[in-house]
Amino acid sequence: MALQISATNPEHPALLLALPWQLPLEEWPEHYLVPLPRGISRHVVRYARAGDEVVAVKELAERPAVREFELLRDLDRLGIPTVDALAVVTGRTTADGAPLEPVLITRHLRGSLPYRSMFETTMRPATMHRLMDALAVLLVRLHLAGFAWGDCSLSNTLFRRDAGAYAAYLVDAETGELHPRLSDGQRDYDLDLARVNISGELLDLEASGALHPSVDPIEFGMEICKRYNGLWEELTRKSVYPAGKYHYIDRRIRRLNDLGFDVAEMQIAHSSNGDTVTFVPKVVDAGHHQRQLLRLTGLDTEENQARRLLNDLESWMATQDDYGPGDPLAARPEVLAHRWVRDVFRPTVRAVPLEVRGAMDPAELYHQLLEHRWYLSERAQHDIGLDTAVEDYLQNVLPKVREGLPEPQDAGLAPPV
Repeated sequence: MALQISATNPEHPALLLALPWQLPLEEWPEHYLVPLPRGISRHVVRYARAGDEVVAVKELAERPAVREFELLRDLDRLGIPTVDALAVVTGRTTADGAPLEPVLITRHLRGSLPYRSMFETTMRPATMHRLMDALAVLLVRLHLAGFAWGDCSLSNTLFRRDAGAYAAYLVDAETGELHPRLSDGQRDYDLDLARVNISGELLDLEASGALHPSVDPIEFGMEICKRYNGLWEELTRKSVYPAGKYHYIDRRIRRLNDLGFDVAEMQIAHSSNGDTVTFVPKVVDAGHHQRQLLRLTGLDTEENQARRLLNDLESWMATQDDYGPGDPLAARPEVLAHRWVRDVFRPTVRAVPLEVRGAMDPAELYHQLLEHRWYLSERAQHDIGLDTAVEDYLQNVLPKVREGLPEPQDAGLAPPV
């Protein structure tokens, strides 16, 4: 069989053809590879260069490769945070004509890390709690979309910084199944697998000496269940309110928004005697603040980053009263948001040279600068301004962040409660 590349973008096959498909993946020469940290996988996985892209290449049988490729594309269409599926390569043979396994190619998630790389220096329990939060949110989002993962674990997840927290992305969908709706049994099965897998992964870290001594692997395995159940209950529970107290419904919706979710559809029913109203959020979409920021500014960020940037945008808007009374359009939120991007966000980010900011994306960098401004202003007992914060950040914080990607608190940043 001739080499075949099934890709999502017509430009990708030409770039991918330059890779040494006639060699087993574990034998690829170093000059094709990118030395990025990899998680544990049952398959051979390598990061490689494809033009200006960095791609993850995974060897596996053709049927599961094609199936996972389609599942990842389906999840992307549903708005679930996953790696981008780029191509499946089949018909690989050695120079002697011996068959080689097909490969699945995904785009490297910039700024992400597998969990084992995050434990190269002993991770504090507080950081591990944030990882559990991120994984619980991912699992809830998958289940709301009707996706049964079948192998939820830290190993099958990538983590990106998200304004003092983390965002979790699904990496391995090989065992997953997409349904119109999941039963309680399917959800419980996924959750039980997550508990067992996470406890096992942490026990492995404990044996290698990479786990904080105060962390109990079994207890942390149970924590994913607690966090998942609490979030699932908040998103799906039925609420009964006194008739006429419609502000209770509004308060419930705002609480869901604060968690980062939008209510796209709801069911409201009056009791037979008219004394009470029952409210059920029927469809809940994640990314409330992401969509709001994207609509206003065009910036595409993680959810917590969006929340942080929106707060800064609203604070800045409150100070802008220099538009003329004869120009009411100048006071519209979308116009002010455009000015904020042009006059505040972009100049602040660009003040940090591209060559020294590393892999940190602009939204996360801006968040770090806001946190540093807060820290310096608290110490000085007055607002020191963004320009001074940027200058101090360049001199005293960024070198430490680039060396070991420490937590914000480790870098001298004390985020507000």
